[in-house]
Amino acid sequence: MSSTLAGAFGIAALFVAVLALVFAIQALRGRTTTSDKPTSAPVPEPSPQAGQTDQPGQSGQAEPKPGTVKSELRRLSKELAVARGELKETLQHLAVVRYDAFGETGGKLSWSMALLDDNGDGVVLTSINSRADARTYAKEIKSFTSDSKLSPEEEEAIDTLRKEAGPTVES
Repeated sequence: MSSTLAGAFGIAALFVAVLALVFAIQALRGRTTTSDKPTSAPVPEPSPQAGQTDQPGQSGQAEPKPGTVKSELRRLSKELAVARGELKETLQHLAVVRYDAFGETGGKLSWSMALLDDNGDGVVLTSINSRADARTYAKEIKSFTSDSKLSPEEEEAIDTLRKEAGPTVES
């Protein structure tokens, strides 16, 4: 196997390892934040007022019987609300900026990729490729900013997602 091919496989393996690490960290962070919060708040049972009973046929505000369509709809709407809350914390927004880092390589082989959730939290991955080698970086992003210095291309990828987020996310 030639050294160029071995180098390419090495870079690909490094990239896969970095992605696995990022997803593992995100999963652990998600587990700790979701275990701190209750997944669904218990619904208080309405107390019967004077003259109200839980008899069928009465128009009180009693909980529907388990197994009925109404009770299933309530249960499903609660589960949907929980799922929507969890979805906001998943890495679901992606922007890639390709560029030629050194000018002599051509083909825009270098790239920066931002993976963020609805709050602007996530990671930006960068691969800088030259003729001789490739370097890969991962930087944590919180609220569309990073403690690490970002390259102009990394900023561009994050700005693309910030603009897609619209006015609901403060920057």
